[in-house]
Amino acid sequence: MIAEIKSKNRQFKVDLSQPLDISIPLRTGKENVSAWYVDPIKIEPVRTEQFTGSVEEGGSVNFRDISFNPHGNGTHTECVGHISEKVHSINQNLKQFFFLAELISIEPKILSNGDKIITVEQVSAARKNKDAEAIVIRTLPNDREKKNKQYSNTNPPYIEKEAVKELINSGIDHLLIDLPSVDREMDDGVLAAHHTFWEYPENPQMHRTITELIYVADDIKDGEYLLNIQIAPFENDASPSKPTLYSII
Repeated sequence: MIAEIKSKNRQFKVDLSQPLDISIPLRTGKENVSAWYVDPIKIEPVRTEQFTGSVEEGGSVNFRDISFNPHGNGTHTECVGHISEKVHSINQNLKQFFFLAELISIEPKILSNGDKIITVEQVSAARKNKDAEAIVIRTLPNDREKKNKQYSNTNPPYIEKEAVKELINSGIDHLLIDLPSVDREMDDGVLAAHHTFWEYPENPQMHRTITELIYVADDIKDGEYLLNIQIAPFENDASPSKPTLYSII
């Protein structure tokens, strides 16, 4: 199915029958990607004296409870409610779902203290499309371990706040990355990149979103795409999500 899209006074076409899923599936067990010391996802049949929610176990239907943490158990999209005192819901603040996006690949710079960061210079050098509303950052190296990596207590790479400021100054409202956070794992609660991106608390940008723990396969090339951010309608600061790219033709 070919669709014609208009974005920022530009028109282009995409084939909606050829989606490029950049989310990580939510699975039970310790092989699922994990961060922030959360417990593994649990997907279990409801079992009571009157009912068994498993066809395999003799029930009439599969009827399962699911327990997970959206921030730590997989691909998720979050809003300013992640860092605000007042509760803000991703379901109430993400009102549009299709965006012109640019995918870039960056190998984080290693600092003298061992930290790996994405710098403003790297972001500026990698950017080609100044019309993009969303940026998708694939970090290098891009091994498949990202799909089941246990990130807790590993000090993953992160983005310096100057790079985030550069992105929002160029019109980026949606930031997607294949890391558990845009900020350092242990930073005493400063969360500089989060605060910079949402301009919180001075001028909160309610419509902006951050999506973390994506995975972009190597065969998806850097460049322009149509991005669709799909979320579950949780009234929470974050929701599991399924960001999907479509090649521009």
